[in-house]
Amino acid sequence: MKIWKAQRTLLIVGEGAVDEALLLYAKKLYVPRGCGLSVKIKNAGGKGASHVIDWTIRQMTNAAYDEVAVLLDTDVDWTPAVEKRARQKKIRVMKSIPSVDAVLLRLIGKSTAGDSHALKKRLNPYLNHAPTDPAQYATHFGDAVLRAGRRSEAVIATLLELLNVDDDFT
Repeated sequence: MKIWKAQRTLLIVGEGAVDEALLLYAKKLYVPRGCGLSVKIKNAGGKGASHVIDWTIRQMTNAAYDEVAVLLDTDVDWTPAVEKRARQKKIRVMKSIPSVDAVLLRLIGKSTAGDSHALKKRLNPYLNHAPTDPAQYATHFGDAVLRAGRRSEAVIATLLELLNVDDDFT
């Protein structure tokens, strides 16, 4: 007879498809079945920080989670009012400054100069031109890169903390 074990539940909402792919990749890498953590990854469909927070609040009314977090860019509509709304609802905000593309490029030591379009174009080859496919993150954004990145990128540090990834490289 199996012994039932309570799980901590975590909802992480990505702003768009690239954010969702990164989150799904991290979940597969760090959250094995039966580890005591149940992670649900969702995609808010873009439209800026305010929309992501509002969309996440609606998801919270549909199901109970022990913890809720969002991964969003700060380049579109991130304001003190949006930040306050997230804080009031106890949503942990992982801010990609200015975007997740920039964060990923910094992790591998590449330039983050330019606008959003330029950053996407620069990142694409490192994801085999399929940035919405979680499997494409393994080559350039493996465990060692993400663990090292937690020291320089707050968004990566928070993500690994949420997924219960310890700080050693074993």
